[in-house]
Amino acid sequence: MLIDSHCHLDFEDLSNDLDGVMARAATAGVTHMVTISTLVDKFSTYAELAERYDNVWCSVGTHPHNADKELHIQTDDLVRLSAHPRCIAIGEAGLDYFYDNAPREAQATGLRRHIAAARITNLPLVIHSRQADDDMAAILEEETGQGAFPFLLHCFTAGPDLARRALALGGYISFSGIITFKNAEEIREVAQFVPADRYLVETDAPYLAPIPHRGQSNQPAIVRHTAEKLAEVRGVTLEHLAAETTANFARLFSKSGLA
Repeated sequence: MLIDSHCHLDFEDLSNDLDGVMARAATAGVTHMVTISTLVDKFSTYAELAERYDNVWCSVGTHPHNADKELHIQTDDLVRLSAHPRCIAIGEAGLDYFYDNAPREAQATGLRRHIAAARITNLPLVIHSRQADDDMAAILEEETGQGAFPFLLHCFTAGPDLARRALALGGYISFSGIITFKNAEEIREVAQFVPADRYLVETDAPYLAPIPHRGQSNQPAIVRHTAEKLAEVRGVTLEHLAAETTANFARLFSKSGLA
């Protein structure tokens, strides 16, 4: 079985046909998924989705694009909301220097608050990092020095240096449909050296549909194409990859109860 570790079921492309999304995922062998928070103020929406479908979990967090909109959200708020039985992760939070939709100081402040929540709850922090490798690595190393916390670099688009520094801290790395793109050689290089017990697959749906669906709206069922390419890159069968990524998901997202 395959697990889509990161999607956005509340986004319009998916929310307008949720039953169809679920049916297609089941047909493709995608048994579970996590719908990821981008605004803490919308947490009730994510929780309701996870309550509606017994194979869906949710997270709680503020996307870096929205960091300046939710500076009122404190670590205690994240901890309190994460107690919901269907919430199995903190985030997504992080640094995005490509779009810079929020001031970088606000992004860093939010990231550190989310790290503190992950440390307190022992729930994995889902991290968004885009064109911010040096600052992300520095924050992760500094914060880990103050106390370890579980984390996942989702939709990995960075270079080998951030990957190695994150792995050295005990982090996990998740690969999206980008790994199928022609110009993603550096990401495929990272995919080859990530340890077998530290990688996951995801869609980031409705974004980043893999080849042969590039340019279309993504959905959890299509994570199979990402998994097939990742298996090819790692030199294993799809069945082997599915078993490894499912075991890794169960270990990292331990609150899911899959372990």
